[in-house]
Amino acid sequence: MAKGYWVSVYPAISDPERLTAYDKLAGPAVQAGGGRVLSRIPSRGGRVVAHEAGITQRVVLIEFDSFELAVAAYESEAYQKALVALPDGFERGFRIIEGID
Repeated sequence: MAKGYWVSVYPAISDPERLTAYDKLAGPAVQAGGGRVLSRIPSRGGRVVAHEAGITQRVVLIEFDSFELAVAAYESEAYQKALVALPDGFERGFRIIEGID
């Protein structure tokens, strides 16, 4: 079965400290849904090199055991509460994608 992934890219973050409430709710919601954070750049000290239209702002990659679990975690009540805490004015690109077996 192909894994599922959440890919979040934040092209513009005017005040990173305002993400704290979202992070406190999103982390446990992701874990409860079976998600594993593979990468969180740059906040965990990871490195990034951006090419072409790429950005160096916050990028988060989360892995789930299946695409269906990734979708279910996003639709969960716990994660929906986290989304409410996402501050206004933040630009975010979010995708749920299916991995290749």
